[in-house]
Amino acid sequence: MAKHKILVVDDEESLCEILQFNLEVEGYEADVAYSAEQALRMHPERYSLILLDVMMGEMSGFRMAQLLKADPETARVPVIFCTAKDSEDDTVAGLNIGADDYITKPFSVREVLARVRSVLRRTSAARAESESIRFEGLEIDLRRKVCTLDGKELQLTKKEFEILALLLSNRGVIFSREEILRRIKDRAAEQKQILLSSIYLGVLSRHSQ
Repeated sequence: MAKHKILVVDDEESLCEILQFNLEVEGYEADVAYSAEQALRMHPERYSLILLDVMMGEMSGFRMAQLLKADPETARVPVIFCTAKDSEDDTVAGLNIGADDYITKPFSVREVLARVRSVLRRTSAARAESESIRFEGLEIDLRRKVCTLDGKELQLTKKEFEILALLLSNRGVIFSREEILRRIKDRAAEQKQILLSSIYLGVLSRHSQ
């Protein structure tokens, strides 16, 4: 059986290293990202679970989670917030975004590992089923980005695939044409802005050395 892959996203490098080490001791594959922007460039759809801080740099963990849940490719990736924001309002906000659990700092590594095991138990079976969306003879494979009708593959453009995935993921919801296009455009624009920001910061970093 393949190992679960977990992404730790926190701007505290020492905390990332501690969590990564202990997750790997438990038998998981673990990667780290020190910002939401970096994490979004690491193909988050590949991960079994994301441990996510809230208060980070330019993009907060709440905003990153909103982007993940709005994208059909990543909407079903479980998220556990690990954060110093410990008010009841913060916890409710995180859970309302779609987080699967919310852990407040300071926390013990044992507690994090126990929460990870619990969330993975709840979501693993459901996730295997939810990686594809079916409606009558139509099936969309979100991982492979393949759409079939009665077993025959349909040749769709990227935008056509995203629109179809959006509609089938939100059955019963009525979208205007403008709302559909705005959602697709907003996601593309967000990804482009993240890429441009990373390039700009990279250039600044090289010139400052």
